[in-house]
Amino acid sequence: MSTSGWVSTSMPYLMPREQGQGDAWGADAAAQGRRGTQRILHAGEVPAPAEVARLFGIQEGEPVVVRRRLILLDDEPNELTDTYYPVDIARGTALSGTARIKGGAITLLTRLGHVGTLVREDVTAGIPSEEEKDALRTDQGEPVLRLTRLTLDRENRPIQVDRMVMPAQRQRLRYEIRIG
Repeated sequence: MSTSGWVSTSMPYLMPREQGQGDAWGADAAAQGRRGTQRILHAGEVPAPAEVARLFGIQEGEPVVVRRRLILLDDEPNELTDTYYPVDIARGTALSGTARIKGGAITLLTRLGHVGTLVREDVTAGIPSEEEKDALRTDQGEPVLRLTRLTLDRENRPIQVDRMVMPAQRQRLRYEIRIG
């Protein structure tokens, strides 16, 4: 792993933030002595890609709301993240706009009455597309990790799908599971 390696855990990104706290990414980076920022590349309604449609239980091409972001660590590209929401949850809210959301999207979802209670994550590896390679500034042939996270509410209704692409050589994913 390179010296710019990043250890990522999922839990901080699944919980709403307290009043006055910034977003989870900025706080997580700061706790590790780094600077975490993000640039919103696009927000609004789009046709659901096949994988997102399947996870939401809708037809491919039906409208969903997406927030596309470039996640930066110390001003260097660290991750591309597309976060999708059902239109009946996100249409007309800050989730469909490009402005920063105080406390982050999970905090806003909670305020809107949509609380995640189950999260499923799938991680695969592969070669980035040209667009991903350029955005993440990876070397030719350098692999990426693709993490897809599905968040469900108490009724097992999907409320959010995240699709993240990260340079594999700069990442380490850590999962901590407490049993009993």
